[in-house]
Amino acid sequence: MDFGITFPSYIEAWKDAQVAEDSGFSHAWFYDSQLLYSDVYATMALVAEHTTRMTLGTLVAIPSNRLAPVTASAIATINYLAPGRVVLGVGTGFTGRNTMGLPALSARAMQEYIEQVRALLRGEDALFREGEAERWIRLLHPERELGFVNVEDPVPIYVAANGPRAVRVAAESGDGWITTARARALLAGNFEAHAAAARAAGRDDSKPYTVLLGMGCVLQPGEPATSQRVIDRIGWGAVPGHHAAWEAEYGPGANLGLHDPEMAAAYQAYIDPLAEEAGSPPDRRYLDVHRGHLAFLKPGEERFVTEAGIRGTFTGTREEIIERLKALEAAGVDCLALQVVQESARETIDEFGRQVIARM
Repeated sequence: MDFGITFPSYIEAWKDAQVAEDSGFSHAWFYDSQLLYSDVYATMALVAEHTTRMTLGTLVAIPSNRLAPVTASAIATINYLAPGRVVLGVGTGFTGRNTMGLPALSARAMQEYIEQVRALLRGEDALFREGEAERWIRLLHPERELGFVNVEDPVPIYVAANGPRAVRVAAESGDGWITTARARALLAGNFEAHAAAARAAGRDDSKPYTVLLGMGCVLQPGEPATSQRVIDRIGWGAVPGHHAAWEAEYGPGANLGLHDPEMAAAYQAYIDPLAEEAGSPPDRRYLDVHRGHLAFLKPGEERFVTEAGIRGTFTGTREEIIERLKALEAAGVDCLALQVVQESARETIDEFGRQVIARM
């Protein structure tokens, strides 16, 4: 199994990526949520300049937030800096869309975007649409010697997919598959659906390179899963489900498919007084909900961090984590994309590097 480190794109991530590369991590992944983090491509450019072996990828780029030619140019620029070790991960959008009060895109819109970007990255013409207008576009200076972009080394496109429509897009248009830890129980069924859709599209139906997004903490001897150290390390990762549940019941961008009215109501009861105290208008509550998303816990948000939630991550003793990862590897997972935050990235990298990666 490969191991990746996944950053909420912060501009100094290159310092932690260097340590991760030396600690046995083969990939570095970066969120693309423009209202939450640093620019993903600026962050990746610095990491490209300060690493030599790691594969660098977006996890994930959101089609509506950048035009297809903009994304193609950006990732081809990173490919110039890190030739042959770049992946473009694409998804329909969670915070990249919800922080603007917008729903995730349709799988169909994502697929059209992927095909446009792929054509451009191959040095081909792509049909670009804006409203009723259709125009052919291409990267006009693709020659590497000109010093702009690199389209000579292929850039694989991985598709983030949990639902059946997105899995079909991954099969028909993707070079790899990205999924989440909460969807891991569905791997076998998704692999079967992926193979069937690939065959129907006339593509190779073999299992795709599969990236599993997750987080975790190696427990110290006798340490409970709800220790303050663990909460500080991964507590921020236990609440995005509450953000998504809130969106489903109260948010303007609610189409993520996660419906839990009880969870949503509890989060609404928490966020309303917090936002009102800060003077935030009610029509911008979605902005208050997503503040801190996969970066830190808001004041009082630790009430939603439960032992069950933590146990659902890759948190446990070294032996427990290794056993779970080996089972996932046998089930078809090729890369664990381990999520970190800026404050504790170095500790997580060191912990998993010494105690898990070195013993797998």
